[in-house]
Amino acid sequence: MGFFDLFKKKKVEETTADVAPVTTEEQQAIAREEEQQAQAQAEVERKELEAGLEKTKEGFFGKLKRAIAGRTTVDADVLDDLEEVLITSDVGVDTTVKIIKRIEERVARDKYLNTEELQHILRDEIAQLMEESHRSTEDFGIEVKEGTPFVLMVVGVNGAGKTTTIGKLAAQLTKAGRKVYIGAADTFRAAAIDQLAVWAERAGATMVRQEMGSDPASVAYDTLRSAVANNADVVLIDTAGRLHNKVGLMKELTKIRNVMSKVIPDAPHDVMLVLDGSTGQNAFEQAKQFTEATQVTSLTITKLDGTAKGGVVIGISDKFHIPVRYIGIGEGIDQLKMFDRKEFVRAMFGDAK
Repeated sequence: MGFFDLFKKKKVEETTADVAPVTTEEQQAIAREEEQQAQAQAEVERKELEAGLEKTKEGFFGKLKRAIAGRTTVDADVLDDLEEVLITSDVGVDTTVKIIKRIEERVARDKYLNTEELQHILRDEIAQLMEESHRSTEDFGIEVKEGTPFVLMVVGVNGAGKTTTIGKLAAQLTKAGRKVYIGAADTFRAAAIDQLAVWAERAGATMVRQEMGSDPASVAYDTLRSAVANNADVVLIDTAGRLHNKVGLMKELTKIRNVMSKVIPDAPHDVMLVLDGSTGQNAFEQAKQFTEATQVTSLTITKLDGTAKGGVVIGISDKFHIPVRYIGIGEGIDQLKMFDRKEFVRAMFGDAK
């Protein structure tokens, strides 16, 4: 070993000696700090959700408080009033009947039930009625497939918030480090294509478009081919929101699906129906029409921050047995939230005591 080798060895030893190993106490301190940051972020998310559902909470609880004011036990009169509260909060008749029946069974079994216990039972029943939405929070709830783009086709009537939802979802996915392609297959409205282009640019996603009036299936086909060629992770396909002719809508959506499957055999992996929560019972009819026109596998409920009709989330999830993936609680690009049924109930009812 030469002199310079000895010198280098000494320098390496000195450098190694200067870097003290991380102690167990330091590791624990780092873990505590990370946990505190996660808790702080969760609290921010919780407050945003509560703020977004404030009108629904005030409307629902205002009615509920009036219904049970001065009552000490849950009897037939209380249940009749509760039934009215649920229906007028846009929970829907079928779901309301189901909730009332379950509470009646509890009353019959427990013999004595006070109005405070009623609120606990009500929140439990509502949470159980809604479909589980996400298995993981990674990639904003999208189950990205390595090597093949995950294809999500978005459907819904014009004005429900499809374009905005696609833009916000793309932003969350690019934030998570995913490469996103957007297909502007709503080719019947120039405004839809231009609006989507703005959102794609804001989100850092790549948009594929054709001229207005082009074949929507052709746009979807081009988008998937480009996404595959450029190793994209997620593809979001916008579609036209027309319901005046259900047969025509069914044919168009079927054609888009068939064309996409020629590029990626099992595409689309998810068909998401976007509904405007502020339309209340009309959202039920839209869900009915679209589920008859095509296979819908997930829901997004938008505009919940500006309405007291958030109860529609409960009824639609229960009636159609389709999970609510996301809810929109504001105009901001980060105000599309992954839906968590327990957090939703918590925001509506407050913390259980």
